[in-house]
Amino acid sequence: MKLEKRDYDAIVVGSGPNGLAAAILLQQQGLSVLIIEGKNVIGGGLSSAELTLPGFTHDVCSAIHPMALASPFFKTLPLGDFGLEYLQPVLAAAHPFDDGTAAILDHSIHKTADYLGGDAKTYTSLMENITTAWPLIDEDALGPLHFPKHPLAMAGFGLKALTSATGFVKRFKEKHARGLFGGMAAHAIQPLSNLSTTAIGLVLLAGGHLKGWPIPKGGSKFIAEALASYFKSLGGKIETGTFVTSLDQLPSAHAVLFDVTPKQLLQIAGHKFSSIYKWQLERYRYGMGVFKVDWALDGPIPFTAEECRGAGTIHLGNTFEEIAAGELMTSKGQQAEKPYVLLAQQSLFDPSRAPEGKQTAWAYCHVPNGSKQDMTALIENQVERFAPGFKDRILAKHTMNTEQMEAHNRNYIGGDINGGILDLGQLFTRPALRWSPYKTSAKGLYICSSSTPPGGGVHGMCGYNAAKRALKDIFNIKIR
Repeated sequence: MKLEKRDYDAIVVGSGPNGLAAAILLQQQGLSVLIIEGKNVIGGGLSSAELTLPGFTHDVCSAIHPMALASPFFKTLPLGDFGLEYLQPVLAAAHPFDDGTAAILDHSIHKTADYLGGDAKTYTSLMENITTAWPLIDEDALGPLHFPKHPLAMAGFGLKALTSATGFVKRFKEKHARGLFGGMAAHAIQPLSNLSTTAIGLVLLAGGHLKGWPIPKGGSKFIAEALASYFKSLGGKIETGTFVTSLDQLPSAHAVLFDVTPKQLLQIAGHKFSSIYKWQLERYRYGMGVFKVDWALDGPIPFTAEECRGAGTIHLGNTFEEIAAGELMTSKGQQAEKPYVLLAQQSLFDPSRAPEGKQTAWAYCHVPNGSKQDMTALIENQVERFAPGFKDRILAKHTMNTEQMEAHNRNYIGGDINGGILDLGQLFTRPALRWSPYKTSAKGLYICSSSTPPGGGVHGMCGYNAAKRALKDIFNIKIR
């Protein structure tokens, strides 16, 4: 059936990594596609700016991108031809302890295991199995619930991934392996006793061994700029400076894909939805927020553990037990005095980020959703704990609480950078329980944000999967 003429075949509202991915896939099929972005710059969480002092480039939101390089969709795109260059730190990540030692995530499974003492054999066996299976299941694992292409491999991963981190960590006996895994699993931004928290930890470890944890040269904004440039090279169009609050603002199109969370989707198009779909969106749950600090430094962070001085990412949380206790407190609306801190030191490996001899650092901790508490001192105390003398190297700082995070990116509701809590209840049914989570109840309207499977992270797979659904439904184009 031939479709009637419209202004565009498809419109994508929002230009985060998922919106850009959706638009690219649609444009690749020869459709006419328009991206409408509310801010004057594209990228959503992919942004960089001089937040502290002139010459110091900081990533405003996302910083290290293990999933961007490993993304089944992004890796098919010629982004290097459009200015994107990834840099690999000496070590993907390090996890220091109070006794001055550290666990590491190296590209090599065996080098990583060398730091894990009596757990080395257990870790090696575990990660060799997962890294062998991951290339077979990555697209299935990063998509909606469906029958996988390799069911045995997927089952082997899923039986581990759907467990709680507190249960899974029992296979490790010593603090180094337990702490390393705890730091990885805490990226889930929820209590580690929740089912499915193991998945985040295993995926990040596998990513480090398979592709590393890369840093985009010059700043995270270059990922967005490369995606946008490729999209425009295909004939796509981008309009900035218009926040969409009503369907009446949009030109005519056969399909509209929204890179927004359920809260905004209800505001824009709620009157078009069925009562049951609206009921589900209204009950969508957002998770913990983040408080972020950027520093301009007069030199590298003086970590006690030498391994931390060569790692792009540092997890500050000491033992698994300390991390788990802190995350549980935060989930209950309280604040730990020693919060789990994720820290990145991009300028160690990308000299373009800071003046010669100087450095930048980026860090955040989890806080209750919507918290206004200033966490600067607690975060800096955690860094100083593992790097005595750190505070003396601070030249300037910039902070963002949950309110400011949401002001920067309207998808960060209450500071939630995952587009909604990624627990078992919202793992595959985000944002609603439907045969396809990307379809709304209104024909031609889709949601393609991190509020759909597989959730948060710079991988574009939410947008890719939503665009596949729209192509099949509206344009009778099937993407395998």
